[in-house]
Amino acid sequence: MLLSIQESELNFLFALQNLHCSWLDPIMIFFTELGDNGIVWIVIALLCMCFKKSRRCGVLMALTMLFCFALGNGAIKNLVARPRPFQVLDNIDILIIPPPSEYSFPSGHTMHGLASAVTIFLHNRKAGIAALLGAAVIAFSRMYLFVHFPTDILGGAVIGTLAALMMYALAKKIKPVKQPVAESDQRRIEE
Repeated sequence: MLLSIQESELNFLFALQNLHCSWLDPIMIFFTELGDNGIVWIVIALLCMCFKKSRRCGVLMALTMLFCFALGNGAIKNLVARPRPFQVLDNIDILIIPPPSEYSFPSGHTMHGLASAVTIFLHNRKAGIAALLGAAVIAFSRMYLFVHFPTDILGGAVIGTLAALMMYALAKKIKPVKQPVAESDQRRIEE
């Protein structure tokens, strides 16, 4: 069963290889590099922390990414120890980027991307949609570049999403989010 799942995943990845072309390759490399070490999300979190209106979001992004790093990169990757697709095939020539050195499951790019994007979405829907689209392109780029199986992406997405929801719920319990008071409600309070 596991062998047939991996075989199906490899077939899917080989199908993606048919998309490679001179204009798309640099775009996918750009997006994957944007997600390297979670750098784009770290920069966004730091920028959010600079402004009072978005400080809570930035802090939660940082805490969620730290949690994901410890759980995903520190524990799960080493426990599962899943080789990457190019390693399974023993074919490094298929890569157009330097070979990643960590194990494959879960995808760290996807995990940190979804952890951050969901956190942003929970604070600001419009910015969150843009962040979710960016995280999705980064996740796709990892399969396009043959460094992750689809289940690595799925695992990273689930862990990142659940971590963001958990941290958001925990933060609300510790310090509830202040809801803006409507003008009509404010008048009633004052009366």
